[in-house]
Amino acid sequence: MSSSAPTAPPAAPGLTPALTPALTLVFAIACGLCVANIYYAQPLIGPISDTLQLHAGLAGLIMTLTQLGYGAGLLLLVPLADVVENRRLIVGALFGAVVGLVGIALSDSAVTFLAASFVVGTCAVAAQVLLPFASHLAPEATRGKVVGNIMAGLLGGIMLARPFASVVASALGWRAVFWLSAVLMATLIAVLWRVLPQRRPHASVGYARTMASLPGIVWNTPLLRRRGFYQGMMFSGFQAFWTAVPLALVHEFGMGQRGIALFALAGAAGALMAPLAGRLADRGLTRPATGAAIVVALFSFVLGAIAMHYHSLAGLVAAGILLDGAVQLCQVLNFRSLFMLASELRGRLNGLFMTFIFICAAVASGIAAAVYAFHGWSGLCLLGGGYVLLALLYYATEFRRASVPATVGN
Repeated sequence: MSSSAPTAPPAAPGLTPALTPALTLVFAIACGLCVANIYYAQPLIGPISDTLQLHAGLAGLIMTLTQLGYGAGLLLLVPLADVVENRRLIVGALFGAVVGLVGIALSDSAVTFLAASFVVGTCAVAAQVLLPFASHLAPEATRGKVVGNIMAGLLGGIMLARPFASVVASALGWRAVFWLSAVLMATLIAVLWRVLPQRRPHASVGYARTMASLPGIVWNTPLLRRRGFYQGMMFSGFQAFWTAVPLALVHEFGMGQRGIALFALAGAAGALMAPLAGRLADRGLTRPATGAAIVVALFSFVLGAIAMHYHSLAGLVAAGILLDGAVQLCQVLNFRSLFMLASELRGRLNGLFMTFIFICAAVASGIAAAVYAFHGWSGLCLLGGGYVLLALLYYATEFRRASVPATVGN
């Protein structure tokens, strides 16, 4: 079958059948379930560390290895979306995730747990194939709205993963979380194979040449570098907060897993910002909305430090909601800007963008647990706020370097 035959919807190379509301919902749910896999362990760092006999200072490795796997998948697997048929790639990645999740559930040592976590992280990048896949189906005028709606599902998965994991672990133990996720991934494989259209990339140049093109794309796309730095620093702050806050809730407020779950559930309200972000971008407000998101994220760390000083749980909840909302707002704005660039590069642009973000997040997770262990919550807020401040300082250069096309797609 010709890779350029636009008249055969199941195998069309570019724009496949229209993105209906029902299919949009499938994309959103699938993205949420995929990406949730890299966050289930976050509120369970304590019990997992106890079972695997990991020192408190090394507990951050539980999240770091998963995120490093995600970064590897973003760099090595997501660019395949520009090379191979997308539905097959997505289903293959999900099968790998099932294998990794079963490995985690059966692990009896830190080494096997961390190795399986790396596999799960690598294969969870199916979400980052689904997102540009959906953007191919959406008309340009509403692409921000579509990306925002699907991102709401993805971000909901990130936010709801923590309370889900905490509730299940409190009732059935932490291993049950990963068994249940393996079942969900197996079910998702069947659903996506049935409902997703095929998408064959335009005139594929092969995997080797696709990978060889990545450095040039980074060098020749200032928008990618700028938006990647914004989100890398924002997400580093996000990861620092959510890696340490379960430990703080236990140590400072005496909470158990159910209390941590309720706290994380409150933070999930931040996912509601995603559809709003898409609409702001479609109206040409990407630049001011980005600045507002960075400022709110910085303020959230100030509020978090003050709340802990006065032992205010309500203040800490508010800080979590503000941080989550700001990070999600910035993320959707960044995606929409990138997806307005060359359509044949979307898989690679997305892979490069997300690789940088998750390398930053992996480092932040590892550092956050150690910073909290040795310097407490105040040190953690300085760390997270410092990341966001770097994003704000770089954002300020948009106004003195008009020649940088930082707002392409606004």
